[in-house]
Amino acid sequence: MTRLYHVPLSPFCRKVRLTLAEKKVEVELVEERYWEQSPEFLRRSPAGKVPVLKINGRFLSESQAICEYLEETIPEPRLMPREPEARCEVRRLCAWFDDKFHEEVTSKLLYERVNKKLMGQGYPESRNVKSGAQKIKFHLDYLSWLLEQRRWLAGNEMTLADFAAAAHLSSLDYISDVDWNRSQNVKDWYAKIKSRPAFRSILADQVPGFPPPAHYADLDF
Repeated sequence: MTRLYHVPLSPFCRKVRLTLAEKKVEVELVEERYWEQSPEFLRRSPAGKVPVLKINGRFLSESQAICEYLEETIPEPRLMPREPEARCEVRRLCAWFDDKFHEEVTSKLLYERVNKKLMGQGYPESRNVKSGAQKIKFHLDYLSWLLEQRRWLAGNEMTLADFAAAAHLSSLDYISDVDWNRSQNVKDWYAKIKSRPAFRSILADQVPGFPPPAHYADLDF
């Protein structure tokens, strides 16, 4: 049995979940309280982070490494282009979201509003929340600029870059921190990717104490 140790609102876990679902890999989801750093979990993930994927008797960690492993071992449907330059652009955008967007936005909004409470670390730091709310505007404008030139974020085909972006934005949408009225083409892109069968389990997530807004699972939001 393929098993994913995850946290429901983690964008890194969601990126892996989307990749598994798109490639039609049946997976058992196991919620992991990684912040407790249990010895058993640290044996699976020495870095003490999720996601961790158990597949073919092996434990794999780090979301990008997991997704590229799945791409290489289950090549269809493709989530990476064939051309080296195009693959480079996909990896650049995955890094944009997993590094820059995560640092400037996800960690300032999702982690402050949700993770701190789940981990018993106190209340949100208002300065961080304000910073994240301001920075997300820049990132949405950048997405809009990309989509003015391309059908999908990295080109004319859907790729892992779209899943990386959608993973972060869906986590923030769960707590109503995305202004979809800022850009119509970003909203249209998200509606398109949100309607894919691979997104169904993401839209079904429920975190105790944090109910999603009514539009979260609405495909015609």
